[in-house]
Amino acid sequence: MSESPRSRGRELVLQALYALECGEEAPGDDLFNIDPDDLPPPRSMTYARQLLDLVRSNTEEADKRIERLATNWDIKRIAAIDLNILRLAIVELDHMVDVPVKVILNEAIELAKKFSTVESSAFVNGILDRYAREMEDARQA
Repeated sequence: MSESPRSRGRELVLQALYALECGEEAPGDDLFNIDPDDLPPPRSMTYARQLLDLVRSNTEEADKRIERLATNWDIKRIAAIDLNILRLAIVELDHMVDVPVKVILNEAIELAKKFSTVESSAFVNGILDRYAREMEDARQA
């Protein structure tokens, strides 16, 4: 089964966010630093650009949510890759209402497994599951 355009887009965003976290700065598409021989489909790039802009403009809001949800964790102690996965997913949950919640959660867990650790995937799952339940409770209230 081939990777969906949105999955590839999320992966590109995570890599760009991590590069920014490590102090690399570049404008526009240069931020994605893509090998010309491995260019993703245009739909992936479109989704990645849109999501990256949303995450960058909503990082502070996402971090406040993460701090509240990550009980007994100082946000500064969360691994950079895990923090960026959480930011990406929370922003996507808040702003990309056409994407099913389960898809966003599963994709975030898969990113954690691919780029971090098994323990990280469980941590990411716990935070995001809690946030998704809060969102559902708020909708029903």
